[in-house]
Amino acid sequence: MKKVLIAVDDTKGAKTIIPVFGRLFQCMRPETVVLLYVERFEGRSLMTEMLSDSELSTLKEVLEGTEYKTTLDKKAEDILGYFKKELENSGVAGIETIKKIGNPAEEILNTAKETGAEMIIIGSRGKRVGKLFMGSVSREVANNADIPVLIAR
Repeated sequence: MKKVLIAVDDTKGAKTIIPVFGRLFQCMRPETVVLLYVERFEGRSLMTEMLSDSELSTLKEVLEGTEYKTTLDKKAEDILGYFKKELENSGVAGIETIKKIGNPAEEILNTAKETGAEMIIIGSRGKRVGKLFMGSVSREVANNADIPVLIAR
């Protein structure tokens, strides 16, 4: 396997990814590991699920350069930095980091296609405001991916 996409966030479920990855790839590591963090608009609404692509694009443009976006970016950099360091400490090389904003499941699936990933690894549980209505991100990814998905526990 040449390229694996690992979707990360700041949940307990995501922290299980590193040991699972280590056990899965004990003998032969992928050439490239793509670490993906998807920024989400915080709050108690289903905002990203309710907006059309053009509305979400406009919102992203409006937020660019604001303190709110800076805070989201800092959080993303911290999380990506943590997972990159953990992987490097485990002897993994060829790590790329990607930060996106939007619907997590959609962005994970799109990034897997864009990067040519051959497998997606994702934590089993995360924070999703609309999970009661929409289902979990890991379930959406597993149900809609064209490549194997490993849900780490």
